[in-house]
Amino acid sequence: MGVFRLFTGRELAVDLGTANSLVFVRGEGVVVFEPSVVAIDERTGDVHAVGEDARRMIGRTPATIRAIRPLRHGVIADFEMTEQMLRYFIRKVGGGRLPLAHVVLCVPSGITKVERQAVEEATLGAGARAVYLIEEPMAAAVGAALPVAEAQGSMVVDIGGGTTEVAVISLGGIVASQSIKVGGYEMDEAVAKHVQGTYGLLIGEETAEQAKLEAGSAWELDSELDATVAGRDLQTGLLRRIDVGSEELRRALERPVQRIVDAVRTTLESTPPELAADVSDRGIVLAGGGALLRGMDRRLASETGLQVAVAESPLTCVVLGAGAALDELESLKRAGSEARRGRGQRRFGRR
Repeated sequence: MGVFRLFTGRELAVDLGTANSLVFVRGEGVVVFEPSVVAIDERTGDVHAVGEDARRMIGRTPATIRAIRPLRHGVIADFEMTEQMLRYFIRKVGGGRLPLAHVVLCVPSGITKVERQAVEEATLGAGARAVYLIEEPMAAAVGAALPVAEAQGSMVVDIGGGTTEVAVISLGGIVASQSIKVGGYEMDEAVAKHVQGTYGLLIGEETAEQAKLEAGSAWELDSELDATVAGRDLQTGLLRRIDVGSEELRRALERPVQRIVDAVRTTLESTPPELAADVSDRGIVLAGGGALLRGMDRRLASETGLQVAVAESPLTCVVLGAGAALDELESLKRAGSEARRGRGQRRFGRR
């Protein structure tokens, strides 16, 4: 995920996520919102499609074409394909040109030094002139308009496609945090495993995600829902359709949802008392696509005893926060130098 400042004065923010990539142009808003998927021809190694066109090919391609997600759990799983995808999104907004640019990359708070170097190199390879890093929960908090630079604790939970980032922020820094490899994809896998184990029906990740969107929940609903899923019967090999209810899907989703709840609790337990009191007064803000799971806010409120609110635009929090980081490039440059020296200072909004 990153922000691109063009020398022409045009400024872009790019949120390169595990599930989706967003491009924000200052003065225009979000102009690209596409899946982080690349389709390649395995015979030649050429990129066949990127983004939405590639997503439609998942599970439907001929033997020679493979649709892949080059990022997993918020970090690069396929270096070359990530670079190709970055290059595609930059050119799409730039009218086919590949301008040199300053880039602010948004990375998971639990990223390793090797993973940090990989995302920097991929972005430079895609045409960036310089790379700066900002952690995802900080970008999400800024994008959700939390007072991150003030001397008071703010708590954000960013539930993405591959990771969930939990952080308590004060005075421009992350004071306590948890980064777990649980997100929307793990929820989809949980639905697929439940359908296979209960009904002997093999369904794809797209079908599982659609069922989650139609009827998935983390808390009891006032009016329970149903979703229809179609797949291959493992005994007969034939196509079969079944209906699954929201109560059943809630049970299927229990494990990944509980892991998110546990991460929030662990972060609260490690938060200094004064900041914990602030969080108790102000509550928790949810961001990311997982924040849209029905009842996720009510589940966390029940488990923590705190007020929980969903950000106004949870899907764009990170890209909007990364856009705000354009004004903090010097601070991020100093923070990056300190992180490379092992000191790991994480400050935003303070010069």
